[in-house]
Amino acid sequence: MKMKAYLTLLCTFYAASMLAQEKDSTFFFHTDLSVTNNGFSIIPAFTLGDPAAFLDMRMGNKRLSFEPQFRYALEGRPWSFVFIYRYKAILKPKFQVSVGGHLPGINYVKAPVTIGGITENLSVARRFLAAEIIPTYKISARTSVGFYYLRGHGFQHHGPQNTNFLALQGNFTKIKLVGKSYVNFNPQVFYLKVDAHDGFYVNATTTLGVQDFPLTISSIVNKTIDSTIPTKNFDWNVSLIYTLHKNYTL
Repeated sequence: MKMKAYLTLLCTFYAASMLAQEKDSTFFFHTDLSVTNNGFSIIPAFTLGDPAAFLDMRMGNKRLSFEPQFRYALEGRPWSFVFIYRYKAILKPKFQVSVGGHLPGINYVKAPVTIGGITENLSVARRFLAAEIIPTYKISARTSVGFYYLRGHGFQHHGPQNTNFLALQGNFTKIKLVGKSYVNFNPQVFYLKVDAHDGFYVNATTTLGVQDFPLTISSIVNKTIDSTIPTKNFDWNVSLIYTLHKNYTL
């Protein structure tokens, strides 16, 4: 994907922001702070493979949002920073379509670097841009299905340069268990193509929580169906998440 297309996308988001601010005076702020035993990514080249901490934020109004993600290995070194902008181009009671951009995404890997004649393994940043589209259909108050498509481009030769990700997703939220406890279940089947390699996978996120309590426990499992991309056949993690959500009227 060429730079011109990304600049056009950025200008579109800016125009959408101005329009959204004129029509919607509400504002939300949401943040998830989490720690996990295994920082992995559905794009294998971005997997950390060590314990990690996440700070995922969302802020905006009903149509436009800014969703930065900051992820670190627990030893303190950066893992990835992603700055996501999303706009709900279609917003109906049952159906919505969001378009988005990762402007930019930064992934850090360890690589030998020589400075002053001394070679050390240091964190090296890899820069990416991506565009996404997310159509979603709401079946009921707690159930929805949708597609997610992402097209990414890397600007360096020591990492992925062209990535295509297409997923069929299900969302089952706030399913009541006992008392105030609930479970969220988010399965997906996806196709991933990274440069000349591709594969099919199945993935699911399960989250256990209690109404009006900010801590939740979440687990992600990822299973390869068929793939030529070098990756683990099966991967998983468990995370403890603290959530803060506020709504404001401007």
